[in-house]
Amino acid sequence: MRPIVPLPPEVDRLVDNLAAMPGVIGVVLGGSRAEGVFDAKSDWDIGVYYRGAVDLAALRAWGEVHPPGSWGRLMNGGAWLSVGGAEVDVILRDAAVVEHWTDLAEVGEFEVDGLLAYLAGVPTYSLAAERHAARVLRGETPRGIDFPERLAETATARWRWCSRFTLEQAQARAERGDVVGASGQAARAIIEEAHARLCARREWVLNEKRIVERAGLTEVPRVFAGAPEEARALVEWVGRIGAALET
Repeated sequence: MRPIVPLPPEVDRLVDNLAAMPGVIGVVLGGSRAEGVFDAKSDWDIGVYYRGAVDLAALRAWGEVHPPGSWGRLMNGGAWLSVGGAEVDVILRDAAVVEHWTDLAEVGEFEVDGLLAYLAGVPTYSLAAERHAARVLRGETPRGIDFPERLAETATARWRWCSRFTLEQAQARAERGDVVGASGQAARAIIEEAHARLCARREWVLNEKRIVERAGLTEVPRVFAGAPEEARALVEWVGRIGAALET
């Protein structure tokens, strides 16, 4: 059982304010603190589920707000706040959108969106992953689900195909002596393979943090370090990464 994390008083007061905003149906604690894998430097991830229109006036009283849609269709919007000395990320979630992608995840369907700070993109089933990991603080939220069997099949196959295709692109860049391009494609292939392995194990992924370690790709970071500049050596380097991903 995950440890119950008490909220600092000021953060708890923020949660009360968020729960009272018109349109909000529930507020959750997410991220590392909800999963019980946090440290002293971890911030507080507060998810705000709303239905239809949402009045963000109460949130604006705490700092700058990025309204729904500002961060894309999945990340949506929110605010980065400092509350009583604690760093707090407020993340807005449209309940209808969460329910839509959760329903599709149950039958093995998903899409991947390009998003800043993500190498391999963010899968739409991440919204279901968030809800599964979150601890409800106020109100009600869309239903949480365990990792669906059908999704384990389709997502594993898709991520693995993507990883192999991306690694081929890394090889093509390497043959042209493109160190930056080869390194970037190789890094993406590693993340995609990590996704595939975790999906095969039916483990939800919230983001790319520690995903390589979680997937057990312990040898890959060592091989990845120190990409050579000479074309032939660069091709061999990409090949070693591919071999590491196969083992």
